[in-house]
Amino acid sequence: MPIRETLVAHWADGLIYMAAVLAILLTHEMGHFLATVRYRIPASLPIFLPFPISPIGTFGAVIGMDGTRANRREMFDIGLAGPLAGLVVALPIVWFGLAGLDFETPIHGPFAIELPLGMRMILDYLQPAGYQSGAQVVYSQLTPLFMAGWVGLLITGINMMPVSQLDGGHVMYTLLGRRAHWIARGFMVLAIAYIVYADNWNLVLMVFLVLLMGTDHPPTRDDNARLGPLRIVLGFSSLLIPLLCLTPRIIILRS
Repeated sequence: MPIRETLVAHWADGLIYMAAVLAILLTHEMGHFLATVRYRIPASLPIFLPFPISPIGTFGAVIGMDGTRANRREMFDIGLAGPLAGLVVALPIVWFGLAGLDFETPIHGPFAIELPLGMRMILDYLQPAGYQSGAQVVYSQLTPLFMAGWVGLLITGINMMPVSQLDGGHVMYTLLGRRAHWIARGFMVLAIAYIVYADNWNLVLMVFLVLLMGTDHPPTRDDNARLGPLRIVLGFSSLLIPLLCLTPRIIILRS
């Protein structure tokens, strides 16, 4: 079917998907932005990064900020505010997207979507029609809300990897200081080794961009500012987000 006819036939699905993904991305970046406003750190408004040649249509969103003006505690709050805010919107979308799946739909299509642990836990609780534990979601079963929630978790999980100036890198550096550099370097070595060993090149672009930025997080304005026990517990707990939101394989090709 020509692309134009496909777009006309499925414009409503595309609109739902676009609105849900943009809501997750905007809330995530506004979490960062409002934290910078609170601490009077110069920052830009959210900038969206469309990526129309990719299956998900986006490369996420960013804000620009002068991180050298933030101390350790402020950097922690700014880094973690985005993922937590984004999850407030993403999780309801995930819930309704999973609840709306119909596993009794005849299976066809060139690929299946691998589900992260967090989605599997919700599916095991919801038990939608025809679901069996461990089932994959095949192309013919996809819905706009499911895909938007899946993409939201994917982007959140990638952002919370403990490297460079990703959100997880901010959190890890503010928790461990310069010791976080060794964790970031080791993480990248393992990521590259996994890509080569598993012949899984889905994340190679992300790894390349992180290496381009540099694995080490720069120092804050004051690395000695106290976090306090609540932030420390919250910070280490937040490092579980990639385990719940990411999966070793993203798209599984079907024969």
